Amino acid sequence: MYAPASELELRDILRRANENRTPITIAGAGTGVAGGRVPLSGWVVSLEKFRELAVEPGRLRAGAGVPLREVQRAALNAGQFYPPDPTETWASIGGTIATNASGSRSFRYGGTRRYVKALRIMHASGTLREYRRGEAIDFEVPDIPRPNTTKHAVGYDLHPGMDWVDLFIGSEGTLGVVTAAELELLPRPQAPLGGVVFFSGETAAVDAVEQWRGIPRLNLLEYLDAASLQLLRPLYGNIPAGAGAALMIEQEAGDADEWLDRLQGAGAFESSWFAEEGPDLERFREFRHALPRQINAMVASLGAMKWSTDCAVPVARQREMLAFYRERMAVAFAGRCFVFGHIGDAHLHVNLLAPGDEQQRASGLILECARRAVALGGTVSAEHGLGKRKAHLLELQYGVAAIEAMRTVKKRLDPYGALGHGTLFASRIVAEPNDAE
Repeated sequence: MYAPASELELRDILRRANENRTPITIAGAGTGVAGGRVPLSGWVVSLEKFRELAVEPGRLRAGAGVPLREVQRAALNAGQFYPPDPTETWASIGGTIATNASGSRSFRYGGTRRYVKALRIMHASGTLREYRRGEAIDFEVPDIPRPNTTKHAVGYDLHPGMDWVDLFIGSEGTLGVVTAAELELLPRPQAPLGGVVFFSGETAAVDAVEQWRGIPRLNLLEYLDAASLQLLRPLYGNIPAGAGAALMIEQEAGDADEWLDRLQGAGAFESSWFAEEGPDLERFREFRHALPRQINAMVASLGAMKWSTDCAVPVARQREMLAFYRERMAVAFAGRCFVFGHIGDAHLHVNLLAPGDEQQRASGLILECARRAVALGGTVSAEHGLGKRKAHLLELQYGVAAIEAMRTVKKRLDPYGALGHGTLFASRIVAEPNDAE
């Protein structure tokens, strides 16, 4: 385990690894769920000491080890705003770039990729380069079609004409090491109106999503199913009786009267919750974040294992995917299947709780879910990436030819296959490099 304090120390580590053909795993803050930071062999390198942080009008420069929450706080203290908001605010900036992290506000603002202006990259050879937006890649990049979804985090997002910055974002630490980044900041937005809107069931909630998706300045549009609400009732006794689904909304400078009209038009419960004040808005966010904690507590009490999905589909196919969740997954794991997440992007998470004797059945359903998403034109991972845990889904998403095209790009930048060994695909440590850095 290495924790270099400078780019010079990192260079020496990478050069020694390169000479010895030693695999390198770059470890972020440990908040990811796909196992990318878990080494199969070789050396682990943490960039936790890379803590540079400087704010200027419209931009911020941060070392790879700076936690996201510090970036967000520094921006706000300067009267500015950094939009990406993955749930784990202790995630390192380097990790959020490596995975193109998003979050609930990505419905309006998009993921990390949109806000990266420049990257400092240490290549596997120890060569340091700074790449800025618009700097053309100096080799032929294959064209790999991506699914027609608003979010996608599977393999390399390759297309002719892309720049160097885009190549490294979302590559999960397999093409180069991010040591620092220049990030775009936006003006601090006006205070939002937030709400938790309750419905009788899934159909009414999805009808509302389709009505509300185009509302201006809508920051987020999140969903919780009936099982999720049931799990939260012991903590929130004011969840209305008979509520079978909920949507969480947040709109910058929203108008409460307009939302009351929308609720009536969508057949939502009059006892839905709304707030404009900071503490109340924070309670709504806590309501959403309480669900994973309740699920984890149930996992512990049952002695079960949690199996989760990260699939997304084109917006037009969302009802079909929800039907699959309801008719296949929720039936198979009644009372232990929870559907929630980013419905505005047609990106919902499913958590299955499986005791020891049901692991094979749960694993099979997760794979069936991924196949169904791809068949509907979607993605097997919208935001978490594949890491090592889900690397087997890369071929399901793309096929063999596309994977070989990705391997060609990796070999050009990492000839020995040392970076992120086992992440995305089974990287091989090879005997002889090519001529690239």
